[in-house]
Amino acid sequence: MRTRGARVLALALAVLALAACGKKGPPVAPERRLPVPPTGLQGYIDLDAIVVNWTAPRTRVDNSPLKDLTSVTLYRHEQSDDGPIKPAMLSFGRVAGYDAIAPIRLASPAPATVQGDTVQWVDRRGLSLGRRYVYVVTATDSLGRSSAPSERLAVTFLPPPRAPRSVQATAGDAQVTLRWEPPTEMIDGSPAGGEIRYAVLRGSGAEGALALITPQPVTGTSYTDTGLENDAEYRYVLRSVRLDPRAAAAGPPSTPVAVSPADTTPPSAPANLAAVPSPGAVRLAWSPSPEPDIALYAVYRATATGGFVRVGATVPANTVYIDREVQSGGSYRYAVTALDRSRRPNESSRSNEVTVRVP
Repeated sequence: MRTRGARVLALALAVLALAACGKKGPPVAPERRLPVPPTGLQGYIDLDAIVVNWTAPRTRVDNSPLKDLTSVTLYRHEQSDDGPIKPAMLSFGRVAGYDAIAPIRLASPAPATVQGDTVQWVDRRGLSLGRRYVYVVTATDSLGRSSAPSERLAVTFLPPPRAPRSVQATAGDAQVTLRWEPPTEMIDGSPAGGEIRYAVLRGSGAEGALALITPQPVTGTSYTDTGLENDAEYRYVLRSVRLDPRAAAAGPPSTPVAVSPADTTPPSAPANLAAVPSPGAVRLAWSPSPEPDIALYAVYRATATGGFVRVGATVPANTVYIDREVQSGGSYRYAVTALDRSRRPNESSRSNEVTVRVP
């Protein structure tokens, strides 16, 4: 708490500032100019650490903009897992009974990370399994005025589960299906129990950075990732997540699995094949397949009693083909198929057959 002398001094400075800029008006009480406390304090266990996130304030207690926020300080109190959570009160610029474990200057926050108004700190200092850690945060402006403590966050340091077992990836058309077996124990060797869910991370190729693709942990032991690019290589890693009323705890990553989705669906067959014979040639025409990824049309020919043989192909914009490798008086059967642009092209079934006799 501020002493009476400190309050008087702060009030005098405020009055001098008003006089210097030529403005007149009633003085503002110093406590009304304090930053509001940080908000949204959240935390979870990541292997051997507790990750704490919060949102830095942008206003003061009087709702005026806070444009000179210079630092935030993370405090921690350790206690047993039972009993009431320790209160947090500001006294002489510090939170009484709490240790200041991370004074973070926002101009150079490392090793903390800052994205927009969100600040993250990874706490690895002296954590013991089964102990409860209570966190609060304060914010300080350029004049050294500290906010009140934030809401308290209590995290009991629990052992997370081991990685999912026997992870398998099956490629599909623009998708990948993952399947796995649940872990049987926690990382401290104790049996796995309680509610365990799973986080799925994906990277591109062998070196692409892994990113979380499941904002909420997955229940069950399978997941299908859709909307992928066929023939591209993807890499997947899974992490087990223990959900406990006292904390969420994420375990180590599984062994990566690599897979490439592939288009295995053949296009529709061309339709309405028609043939017009003439001396030394047969002109074929057909209706195109509706799919947008057609790479070419293949033309097949057979004698009256023989099997079909591929005799030519056309680009998808052309649905006409002239076969000049025919004999006068010969009888021929024709069919056309469509092939797509997959790395391993899928071929449609044959169109309707037509039979002609060359004059």
